[in-house]
Amino acid sequence: MPELPEVETVRKTLVHLVSGKTIQRVTVLWPKIVKRPDEPKQFQDALSGQTIHDVKRRGKFLKIIVDDYVLVSHLRMEGRYGLYQASEEYDKHTHVIFSFTDGTELRYRDVRKFGTMHLFKKGMEESELPLSQLGPEPFSDQFTLAYLKTKLKSTSRKIKPVLLDQTIVVGLGNIYVDEALFRSGIHPERTACELSDEEYEALHKEIILTLQEAVAQGGSTVRSYVNTQGDIGMFQLHLFVYGRTNEPCKKCGTVLTKSVVGGRGTHFCEKCQV
Repeated sequence: MPELPEVETVRKTLVHLVSGKTIQRVTVLWPKIVKRPDEPKQFQDALSGQTIHDVKRRGKFLKIIVDDYVLVSHLRMEGRYGLYQASEEYDKHTHVIFSFTDGTELRYRDVRKFGTMHLFKKGMEESELPLSQLGPEPFSDQFTLAYLKTKLKSTSRKIKPVLLDQTIVVGLGNIYVDEALFRSGIHPERTACELSDEEYEALHKEIILTLQEAVAQGGSTVRSYVNTQGDIGMFQLHLFVYGRTNEPCKKCGTVLTKSVVGGRGTHFCEKCQV
């Protein structure tokens, strides 16, 4: 599933590709992707004639801003957007088509059909699910060391599932939680409320730095992730632990371990993380 750096990369590309384009019509080929409104025809009718002004991000969600509405889109495991000429044929994995007045089309493809789209009147999108219960952005002024420490000290859960909890902080998924924990020297099975002050500080710092570096590299290419122009991210070349099971630790040479923590495959170094 794309995490914050990958979604941010898609956002930047979409801004370049579709800002200023006017939607002539919308074709929904797989209705279950549209979660709001209930009827796909209402979704199609509402967006027809609307001009795209911006694309923003909230956690792992894209927010496509048009005249009167905000389209909240989650890519899930395999979702991708791409810009095509209307004359180009679309394949069986294309589920929503936004046809523009200039003869181009923004197509949403999703092999596994797990993606979601919610349409809100502008200004209402943050007050209802799926955005209303999200925690702060890791790059925001709200994500302070004091905030993170308070949240972690209030739970006896293991640190990895706490960091995956989008109500605590948004944008982190399996890849970047594993990386931030490694970089801060914290074992993923540690209890969140029992870290030292120094560990809270290191974790706060490494969450931000890891994500900043990943955004700068265009995210990580894992499974089939690419951005909207087909370009791959390069941060996977800098991963310390994720996806490197049985390979030597880049810091100490110890063979890296993979186990299941909180139901998720978890990569770590037994020596560097305590």
